[in-house]
Amino acid sequence: MIRVLGCSGSIAARCHTTSFLLDDDILIDAGSGVGELRLDELARIDHILLSHSHLDHVLSIPLLADSVIRLRQGPGGLSDLRPIHVHALPETLEALRQHIFNGVIWPDFTRLPSAAHPIIRFHELQVGQLISFQARGGAPDRLIRVLPAAHTVPAVGYAVETFQGWWVFTGDTGPNPALWQALQGQRIAQLVIETAFGNDEAHLANISGHLSPQSLAQELAQLDGEVSVYITHPKPGEVPAVLSQIRALDSRHRIEPLREGQRFHAPSEV
Repeated sequence: MIRVLGCSGSIAARCHTTSFLLDDDILIDAGSGVGELRLDELARIDHILLSHSHLDHVLSIPLLADSVIRLRQGPGGLSDLRPIHVHALPETLEALRQHIFNGVIWPDFTRLPSAAHPIIRFHELQVGQLISFQARGGAPDRLIRVLPAAHTVPAVGYAVETFQGWWVFTGDTGPNPALWQALQGQRIAQLVIETAFGNDEAHLANISGHLSPQSLAQELAQLDGEVSVYITHPKPGEVPAVLSQIRALDSRHRIEPLREGQRFHAPSEV
């Protein structure tokens, strides 16, 4: 199951920034939506896959680590700690080291409670990589492919294998020919794609590495066949206007706003 914890471009009441929970142990991005999980749910998270280093996608990592460090101890105490594994591009991990886990903004949980047994471990990934995560209880392994994104900082998207096809999350991206080349010939069950600005702010979308309805329409024209499309990352209060502009430009695909609490089927479910 893929559960939408947050899908907004900023915060307001009932609007949380980007995060998805795969089954109960993998986060894809760690925006403010992670704070909607109960403490016992937070403690079950073993892996975090990050699309890029911007705050709205990473802000919950330090607080998550602080919340669960005691709950993830084994029989041996802190020397038997189950770490949270953070997977991201090398540039994204370096940004976290320099700007968050630096002892100024937040303690360095990649070395705490000890360098030998930290609560957070970093793992580099690369575009095109196919990562397998073992499932609990004998369920099929989860396969996640790392997709290219085109943003103002190094960034990726992700595709999760499901029985219906790939669940695709573009991450924050502007026009991105490499994405469609990577998806060519693949069966897409759902496409979660960002549209951060309306057409009246298309210039902001262009300079900030995002999509507007007019550029989204050009991107969707590169899809083969009809695909269920879900729009993520618009600012609070702007969803109706953005969706109206999108639907006026694209009548080929079923296009809906992504909503917090939505759930999609993943490999562990028939």
